[in-house]
Amino acid sequence: MSVIIEFVIVPLGEISLSRYIAEVVKLLEKKGVKYQLTPMATIIEVQNVGEGLEIIREAHELMFGMGVKRVSTSIRIDDRRDKERRMEDKVEAVLEKAGRVEN
Repeated sequence: MSVIIEFVIVPLGEISLSRYIAEVVKLLEKKGVKYQLTPMATIIEVQNVGEGLEIIREAHELMFGMGVKRVSTSIRIDDRRDKERRMEDKVEAVLEKAGRVEN
């Protein structure tokens, strides 16, 4: 089974966040984590909650390593254990119900 986790890391006091989020993306790619970057958050698909929280902890600490003095991190966890599904499945289900087909 997989767990889908959405998280938002905000280095407080910074106006432009893209350089910070780019470092989070590098971390995710280095770890081989499946992710989706959205305009407002990052979504990861991992094997279990512990793995996801450890990755987010590393990303949170990464901000301090970049010189940030205060960081706010928000996390939402979707841990469904009755069937296997992927991030894409959730989006496809909604689009199907809306009468749209996404390629």
